[in-house]
Amino acid sequence: MTGMSRARVARRIAAGAAYGGGGIGLAGAAAVGLLLAEAQLARRRVGNGTTPHVPHPDGLYGASYTVPGEPALRLTMLGDSTAAGQGVHRAGQTPGALIASGVAAIAERPVGLSTVAVPGARSDDLDRQVSLALADPSRVPDICVIMVGANDVTHRMPPTRSVRHLAGAVRRLRTAGAEVVVGTCPDLGTIEPVRQPLRWLARRASRQLAAAQTIGVVEQGGRTVSLGDLLGPEFAANPRELFGPDSYHPSAEGYATAAMALLPTVCAALGLWPAEEDRPDAARREGFLPVARAAAEAASEAGTEVTAAMPTGPRGAWALLKRRRRRRVTESEPEPSAQPSP
Repeated sequence: MTGMSRARVARRIAAGAAYGGGGIGLAGAAAVGLLLAEAQLARRRVGNGTTPHVPHPDGLYGASYTVPGEPALRLTMLGDSTAAGQGVHRAGQTPGALIASGVAAIAERPVGLSTVAVPGARSDDLDRQVSLALADPSRVPDICVIMVGANDVTHRMPPTRSVRHLAGAVRRLRTAGAEVVVGTCPDLGTIEPVRQPLRWLARRASRQLAAAQTIGVVEQGGRTVSLGDLLGPEFAANPRELFGPDSYHPSAEGYATAAMALLPTVCAALGLWPAEEDRPDAARREGFLPVARAAAEAASEAGTEVTAAMPTGPRGAWALLKRRRRRRVTESEPEPSAQPSP
């Protein structure tokens, strides 16, 4: 599917989400039915969010930066098993711990991490998760990271409904005063138990949803980062390194790749990223685009950020597309440590 076609589909899905529609399919009813059957077989083989062990990474990161009278930054992770960090054994290997540790080091300020993400969650669970995140009005998160969408595709949730729930969650968090970064639906076309031609259908469906998610999130004042690499080209090229033992959830290396894709955008949302890094670089094909076109381009290239730019333009709202530099956390780097939250 071309970028322009994906942009048109994303606009239709996002419009349906905004105005209550629900009949737009991702890849056609028959195709998605086949995808569902294949995904059910895959889930039986790999678990798909049902294995019991999920690390508990919540706590205070960067405690050595504590300054009396200066509160810690608050980071909350929402979404599904990828946000929770299922598939690794140590809390410090989860994306929440890696992001919290990175923000603490860049801000030179401690970061308190809270996780309300649940393995197996779909976008319709976000309302409950947001209520938990905002339960204490005196402790509203400074930044929320949402990673969701894969289970929506494999469970055939209508994309308009999926985007509607996500946009509503972003709106509530932004209204409360939290910055929001969403890691959009990963590329499901490389889950090993899913065979061709259904891998192609899975890739098509997940990229369409990712593009529509971007439109919905940006319209509510959030930022998105394409997480195609979470289950995308790097995983396909090196699945034994970047997939965990169940061939569905990422390994520690895979989560590090995803966390390092999200970290620059999280820091930019908090005002911690160098100003020169926020200027679009034409040599990197960055710049201002209509939101739907930016969303379609981002869905095709992992690590791409989309954020609101101008509310109106010749073709509607415009967004800034950034291809932020990324690096992987390697085995030689010290693992972050957390202290239990009080």
